[in-house]
Amino acid sequence: MSTRQEVPLPVVGLSGFDAGLSEEEQGVQDAMHRFARDVMRPLGREIDRMPADKAYLPGSPFWQFHAEAQKMGFDPEALAGMPSEQAARMDAIMIEELAWGDAGLTVSLGAGGMPLLMARASGNQELVELCEGKLGCWGATQPDRGSDGLILYPEERHPGSVANKGNLQATFTGDEIVFNGQTSAWVSNGAVAQVALLDIVADYGNGFYDEHGNTHGCNVIVPLDIKGVSRGKPLDKLGKRPLPQGEIYFDNVRVPRRFAIATQNDYELKHAYAWAQAGTAMSHIATGLARAAFELALAYTHERRQGGALLATHQLTQHRLGGLGMKVEAIRAMARHVAHYTRCSPRPHPYFTAAGKAFCCSELMHVVNESLQLFGGVGLTHEFPIEKLMRDARAMQIEDGENNILQLHYGHLLSRLHQQEGWGRA
Repeated sequence: MSTRQEVPLPVVGLSGFDAGLSEEEQGVQDAMHRFARDVMRPLGREIDRMPADKAYLPGSPFWQFHAEAQKMGFDPEALAGMPSEQAARMDAIMIEELAWGDAGLTVSLGAGGMPLLMARASGNQELVELCEGKLGCWGATQPDRGSDGLILYPEERHPGSVANKGNLQATFTGDEIVFNGQTSAWVSNGAVAQVALLDIVADYGNGFYDEHGNTHGCNVIVPLDIKGVSRGKPLDKLGKRPLPQGEIYFDNVRVPRRFAIATQNDYELKHAYAWAQAGTAMSHIATGLARAAFELALAYTHERRQGGALLATHQLTQHRLGGLGMKVEAIRAMARHVAHYTRCSPRPHPYFTAAGKAFCCSELMHVVNESLQLFGGVGLTHEFPIEKLMRDARAMQIEDGENNILQLHYGHLLSRLHQQEGWGRA
């Protein structure tokens, strides 16, 4: 009689090899997973197959999603009372599960709360009431001002050049702010948002530039139902089709100066804070999307027979599944590390957040591509959801900052730390 004891399988959770989730974290994860599975996935797939000019009309599945999300009680202030480490962990758990359901709808939900989040941070109750109960957007990109709008230091620009002021500018005059120009077509929720957080250049009376060629900036809450605001058509695009994106035009639009939440003196810091928060969220979204693709591939290899046996029993398939699983865990680890640093460091920096976004999204692309490869030809058909995940993952290589530009920013930060702080010297 053998006394050999077989090594038991490890304990794993929804998100993989997590250990020590608290009862509260487990409860939140379960609730988010059910919402992602039962609401987000079916609605996201339905929207994905609709033409852009129909997908976001009143009563469409897009608005059904936001109505259901409101019932769930999503609130950007939900984590405000938690200790920083706990809030970072909870944020990661929530966003990953939502993105596992649908990445585009997750971005819509996050962008939708940006104006309210910043209004609350400003302490301006008038702006809080202006944003409550409304779908928001973050207007930070324009047709000729994209990733270059994220440059923080003048030496990153081409020698002799000045910063790009873009197509949309604010002019501060007395008690008013006047806006003229347009956002890019890539503003998330731009096609349907009711209120905007504009993150753009500004003239405070002495032009748009300082003595170093940097632009002055501002963050302003702007309701989008006022005179002079108009929209372009919703963007018809390759991936993240459940996310409505489109231009917003401003023709001599005027709001009170008190609607500004960041002006000349504090804009840079608040801009960096907002960008860091967005980049962190993108890393978590990459985690959820990568996991969704991996799980589809894992399930398919246990259903499909090839060469007289299930795909999953072939050593080559097991090798490939192992590689996918490692990458998913690495993406999650990086995303959570960036989130922890951003919330807990006394001096976080958006260039480190950018590194997290670039890494997570780049590795995401490898995961989704290899997952689709395991499906073979059927993975390219609309019959299987893996092709939608491929399109969504492709969009994330550019969204919220093109990956190569973000990696360049991180490299510049490392160089500055070495030169100015002595970091990395023997």
